[in-house]
Amino acid sequence: NSMENYFWNTEEQQSTKKIFVLVIYDIVSNKRRNHFAKLLSGYGMRIQKSSFEALVDRKLLEKLEREIPKAINPEEDSVRIYRMTGYGEVILFGQNQKLENEEVVIL
Repeated sequence: NSMENYFWNTEEQQSTKKIFVLVIYDIVSNKRRNHFAKLLSGYGMRIQKSSFEALVDRKLLEKLEREIPKAINPEEDSVRIYRMTGYGEVILFGQNQKLENEEVVIL
């Protein structure tokens, strides 16, 4: 088993007010799911089929939170945003993307 660790520390980001977020989703329609993944790719990096990580400022996070309800069907779909604050660690097992560095860059 290969294992890769990476860390974030939002305490160090206080001067820039960055927030590390994990977005996970379960979207029934293939069309909506593809559209949603494309939307999220503008904010962060896809880490698994239905999850993205991003390091965003509050204004960008608020924009994403306004866009999500327009991109899903609340009767069928589910989206969760986890705000990760403070110091954190992710331990990866198996087939995972190699991260160039610990900070996710927003395009």
